[in-house]
Amino acid sequence: MIYNFENEIRDYFNKVQDVLSKLDTGIISEVANLLIKTLNNEGTIYIFGNGGSASTASHFQNDFNRTLADYTPKKFKVNCLSDNISTLTAIANDFSYDEVFAKQLENQLSENDIVIAISGSGNSLNVIRAVEYAKIKNVKIVSFTGFNGGKLRLLSDYDLNVGIDDMQITEDVHLIFNHLLMTVIKKSFTN
Repeated sequence: MIYNFENEIRDYFNKVQDVLSKLDTGIISEVANLLIKTLNNEGTIYIFGNGGSASTASHFQNDFNRTLADYTPKKFKVNCLSDNISTLTAIANDFSYDEVFAKQLENQLSENDIVIAISGSGNSLNVIRAVEYAKIKNVKIVSFTGFNGGKLRLLSDYDLNVGIDDMQITEDVHLIFNHLLMTVIKKSFTN
């Protein structure tokens, strides 16, 4: 049997377009400027998340460390805390999974660094613990969230909230944030 999914496909596209049309472009611009400031101050961007959010964090590290490298006078320093499975499992085994990101930040953060925390729900405990640690260190916190933003939204200096109760569309838009930020920053150095 062959199914016709055209209506479902259009519905999905319409939901994505509706979400995109409601995003706060001002805060996205502020985050782009914060990333440029971090680059100019030679700070490190620490980024992390779980599951699909870990994938987005890894993709962000790749795009900022490699793709932008040909266009910026200095090089971004992005460290994806979700990428090292040995470190993650060691911390999870020795402490708990709730500490896998916070423990990696210990004795690493400096005043010029920022943290980008990605959580669709905004309530992933390991993400929250890392952000709470970053707040103690007075580091700026950017979050990519969905739904109502959860606790993470309240802890962040800049929250890029998708504002839809749909994890797949939330994760789609989080990846758009990555490519959008990379694109506008690239343009700022090539004009």
